[in-house]
Amino acid sequence: MAKTNTTELLEALAAEIGENVYIDIAKWHLYLSDAKLHTVVAEQLYPLITTNSVTEDRVLKVLESITVKIGGGRRELSLIDLLPLQCQVHLVDILEKYQREI
Repeated sequence: MAKTNTTELLEALAAEIGENVYIDIAKWHLYLSDAKLHTVVAEQLYPLITTNSVTEDRVLKVLESITVKIGGGRRELSLIDLLPLQCQVHLVDILEKYQREI
């Protein structure tokens, strides 16, 4: 990968997250790129990569802190509550790959 530009790295990370991680609502899969959440997630998780501190617990804490408005903004749910377990695992795998490659 060898991306030296932070912006390029963030964009690549956001794109990979957006294409591979989805929220599950009533068995409908809404990918984070379609939900316009991939960039926010990448920006929030990027510091874990740069400090070489990607762990499942830390990733889950970040996901808990990201809120998603539903029902026209009448309610907010934590992103962690909308991601299936397999997507959480896949997200950690993506982050670990980026951590190894930078």
